[in-house]
Amino acid sequence: MTSQENRRITDLGTLKAISHPLRMRLYRALFVARTATASQLADQVDEAVSLVSYHLRKLADHGLIEEAETRSADGRERWWQPSSYGVSIHDEDVRGTPELAAASDALGRTINEQRTELHRRFLDERLTWSDAWRSASISSEWLPRLTAAELAALEEELGAVLEKHDQKARAAEAAGDTEGRENVAIHLHAFPYRS
Repeated sequence: MTSQENRRITDLGTLKAISHPLRMRLYRALFVARTATASQLADQVDEAVSLVSYHLRKLADHGLIEEAETRSADGRERWWQPSSYGVSIHDEDVRGTPELAAASDALGRTINEQRTELHRRFLDERLTWSDAWRSASISSEWLPRLTAAELAALEEELGAVLEKHDQKARAAEAAGDTEGRENVAIHLHAFPYRS
């Protein structure tokens, strides 16, 4: 059963496993679907089922996903689900170890590229969404001057708000309230910079 906690990644093998661009796409697609087969995911990422199966097994080898209860009548298809609510990498876990830091940076770049592509796709398809969805979508930038402690507090508060809304939406969907629901990507970046 999927853990309701984030999986904190601290080892090089797992970081390398999820840093692979196709594996990250598969992990994200599986997180959205909650459960899926290799063939269903292969359709989503436009790759061969055999290649998708290989990469799913690699994610499973590192405990990032796990087998789910079979949903097919004949039981021949293998179903997968994320093993946790999400993943996290903390700077203190990779600091001082060049290999871990490099793998963490590679994962960050992979995620950033995929987030950018998701947003680009929305912009390209924006006019195909209803007025309500276009009005509800958010694109904003804030440039406050904060201390590191203030930024950490902000991240904690934003995380709590997002988790509250996600859990409420998941409960409503589990209760059958699916009308008008769409997958929503919320990307937050907060980092220091010098002009």
